Amino acid sequence: MTNGALRILVVDDDNNQLELVERTLRADGFEVMTCSSPIGVTNQIVSFVPRIVLVDVNIPALSGDQLIGISKKWAPDGTLFVLYSASDESKLRWLAREVGADGYISKSVTGPNLAAKLRSFAERR
Repeated sequence: MTNGALRILVVDDDNNQLELVERTLRADGFEVMTCSSPIGVTNQIVSFVPRIVLVDVNIPALSGDQLIGISKKWAPDGTLFVLYSASDESKLRWLAREVGADGYISKSVTGPNLAAKLRSFAERR
């Protein structure tokens, strides 16, 4: 890790959302890698070794929940997978349990609150 920064891989098919999250987290001291397609995510997990993979639920071709199932097989021990969506919180909670995600964050959570939630996940596990 660079300077002990928390590493986050953000997977979202919305480039505007990726840019916003990346800029927000970098400003808060995170080391961030982004991916706009599910293709190659496992390679990025293996090479970047993120502490948390923040995955959008609604990605065409391979949804976030399916991506987590595949990626967990390749991820180093201790990698956390967090669903990230504008979906209803009860749906997110249910989906996170169903796919074995380590948690979920609503896309309504932004800025310092997003950074705080991610740090909280990293510290708990």
